[in-house]
Amino acid sequence: MKTSRIAVAGIVALALGASLAGCANNVAGGTEKVHNAGDAKGASVSIMVGGLNKQIYLPFMLAEKLGYYQESGLNVQVNDEPSGASAKSSLAAGQVDGAGGFYQNAIDLQAKGKDAVAVISMLQASGEAEVCRADLKGRITGAEDFAGRNLGITDPGSATDFMTQYLTTHAGVDPASTHRIGVQAGTTFIAALDQKNIDCGMTTEPTVSNVVSSGKAFILYDGRTVEGTKAMFGGSYPTTSLYMMRDYVDKNKDTVQKLVNAYVKTLKWIDAHSAAEITAKLPEDYYKAVGKDAYIKALDESKGMFNPTGLMPEGGPEQVFQVLQTNPDIAGKKVALERTFTNEFVKNAK
Repeated sequence: MKTSRIAVAGIVALALGASLAGCANNVAGGTEKVHNAGDAKGASVSIMVGGLNKQIYLPFMLAEKLGYYQESGLNVQVNDEPSGASAKSSLAAGQVDGAGGFYQNAIDLQAKGKDAVAVISMLQASGEAEVCRADLKGRITGAEDFAGRNLGITDPGSATDFMTQYLTTHAGVDPASTHRIGVQAGTTFIAALDQKNIDCGMTTEPTVSNVVSSGKAFILYDGRTVEGTKAMFGGSYPTTSLYMMRDYVDKNKDTVQKLVNAYVKTLKWIDAHSAAEITAKLPEDYYKAVGKDAYIKALDESKGMFNPTGLMPEGGPEQVFQVLQTNPDIAGKKVALERTFTNEFVKNAK
């Protein structure tokens, strides 16, 4: 297996400094950004999200903009990191109370003996797309052509890493014959395409619309819809969730319930409103890179990826576990999938 992480000269600093400017504060000594929202007098909850301005993680910011954190009586601190792997590690280390990221991270932690549980499922589709450089159209027609190719992922060990390996393996190609390179998303991903450091890569909106509308790339696999996700992975593939350590959940059930209440309301609000109405609630930096009209169009086309109920999709855990067999920490292990998620708080949401 070949994985690495590249720094794109002159771009990384720009990406880290520009993302969510005006709605988050830099934390001294690092790239992490913090956004405080809600009732300062309420219970405090810290959540780390692996890429807060990605459309797949939209509910975490929208809940704040709709006033639902405050309405629930919580003081919510949302920390932004470029990688879901960082969010998972911070949660496991006890640095935050919850992580906003892919449900598969709860499975990964369970396989490592850490009792993590997803308390709400926000996406019923993967939200990810595999895009390839425009100059390779016709030469790359599927994952069967990935051997020897440089493939962009968020970071080694991230969700996109194992999803990419699954597509490769499923197409009969040994993942070890590819070069998987951590390029994160946004400007760093785009720079990697521009400089031909990657041939294809897995990313989300608004990065997908940016590279496609500009003619830099074409979509090879599209998991931004439920139908596209099933075509990629063979079934339902729940991704974005709020997952926490079970010990915290058991000791803070009232706080967790209030938090889930806020997200259930947010998901219902998304389901009942147009892409334009949703975008109007977001900070300008969410759509600045691609333009507001392009952002709205992309969101309109993929809005169905959001889970209107918040319940774990039936068969979703099993499908995710199957994909994760490309992860050496999980392959061949027995994981109690019923412990990796709970519908209790969603069912009790008011």
